[in-house]
Amino acid sequence: MAEDLLVTVTGLDRPGVTAALFGALDPLAVEVLDVEQVVVRGRLLLGVHLRGDAGAQALLAGAVAGAVAPLGVEVTVGPAADAPRRGGPEETLVVTVLGSPTTPGALAAAAEAVAVAGGNIDRIVRLAAWPVSCYELRVVAATAGDAEFPDRLRRSVTAAAGLAGVDVAVQRASLYRRAQRLVVMDVDSTLIRGEVIEMLAAEAGCERQVREVTERAMAGELDFAASLRERVALLAGLDVAALARVRAAVQLTPGAATLVRTLQRLGSRVALVSGGFHEVVDPLAQSLGINLVTANRLEVADGRLTGRVSGEVVDRAAKARALRRFATAERVPLAQTVAVGDGANDLDMLQAAGLGVAFNAKPVVRAAADAAVNVPFLDSVLFLLGISREEVEAADGLDAEAQLAEPDECPRTGSALVGRPLHPRP
Repeated sequence: MAEDLLVTVTGLDRPGVTAALFGALDPLAVEVLDVEQVVVRGRLLLGVHLRGDAGAQALLAGAVAGAVAPLGVEVTVGPAADAPRRGGPEETLVVTVLGSPTTPGALAAAAEAVAVAGGNIDRIVRLAAWPVSCYELRVVAATAGDAEFPDRLRRSVTAAAGLAGVDVAVQRASLYRRAQRLVVMDVDSTLIRGEVIEMLAAEAGCERQVREVTERAMAGELDFAASLRERVALLAGLDVAALARVRAAVQLTPGAATLVRTLQRLGSRVALVSGGFHEVVDPLAQSLGINLVTANRLEVADGRLTGRVSGEVVDRAAKARALRRFATAERVPLAQTVAVGDGANDLDMLQAAGLGVAFNAKPVVRAAADAAVNVPFLDSVLFLLGISREEVEAADGLDAEAQLAEPDECPRTGSALVGRPLHPRP
């Protein structure tokens, strides 16, 4: 009669342990059913699920111990107990926990929330340790066919994250998480720091009045189109030379160049959909290698702003239409689109996308989005797509080496930081 056995090897990792183990197993009449191996800070944990004839345990123990003991690791052989079920990709959910820092209490709260929702954690992987920490939990429902589990899990972990002071996102572990995507971003207070219209207002001497209207519009208290026209009217008479000064003063949000560069390396398309102005957004997009842009346009006469917007105002509905238009043009299904924004003007776009990310957003936006990121680094969005900090750094390093070897043949990335991490390690 066959029996299932579990061989567990632990100790300091060193070359040859895995080879020695399987070399010892090969002459024996056993079948390999599953293998899991992980190395944490130089400590090895290797587990092998085997099936063999009755009485194989004693034979296995002697053969395996003799093979790996000289390598300074410990080995145990015993019956393979029933394990929590493991779902396939269509059943597995990914819970991303993002903090600055992520404390043991926060991870405890997330794990408890998974259990309360009726789920098992199959695996935990660290995606980043700096400048924020991020962990990915692979979760499956304890009961097969539990259709209510995804919604129950989202509610449970979202509530726990709010109390623990971390950000979370829940997604299905599908192939598309790391496939080609269309990522559509707001510009003001998302891709860049601050609001361009307020910078123009500072040039015109009406910054306080414009800021007050902006805050009410972003909080959803005012209709965006009407509020934009009200703010632009305050700029009437401003010399167009002010636009160049504002363009020069614009600062990217930390991590923005890294986010765009990495997405483009992966073959994803990046688009900017802004309630701001083409006169500032277009040069910014060009510098980043982005050619999908929708924004408002300021009317100019005799070298001065008239105080009016030319053409249709890009409000929240127009942003959602732009996302769908770009997705159709780039042949990307809506399920593979990502939208990132911070204000009420982005709500329709966030809800239309396959994944809507609220970035340092107003409460009304965080409540409506699929995921919220409340750290000041825009490239944290990469972690929601399953891309680790180490992978980003490795790609930057390879790109830098290629440019040094063949500087005339390397494609431009649109960033002055090629080959160097945007956030230097402490």
